[in-house]
Amino acid sequence: MIRSPLENDYFIREDAERKRALAQAVRRELEQAERERLKLLHWMRCPKCGMEMHEVKLRGMDVDVCFSCNGIFLDQGELAHLQKPESHGVMNAILNWFNAETKHA
Repeated sequence: MIRSPLENDYFIREDAERKRALAQAVRRELEQAERERLKLLHWMRCPKCGMEMHEVKLRGMDVDVCFSCNGIFLDQGELAHLQKPESHGVMNAILNWFNAETKHA
């Protein structure tokens, strides 16, 4: 079967588009694999010292604590949750202490 130049151009473009789509799919898979690798590498590691962090219950939620450098790390929205008034508790005392310090500064 003999193809016309227009048919050849069409099949060349179709082949190139398939190859481009395949290359993009491979790139997306590699990027996802790299994100997963980095997540596993850094998951629950202290951003300050790199040691392992542990979840500790505090006022009904889990906060991330590094017992190596004593860092406490909060996820989005957790600080607002901790700032809600509570009649007792260690965190309330700590927050009140910080508020008192900033008022005197």
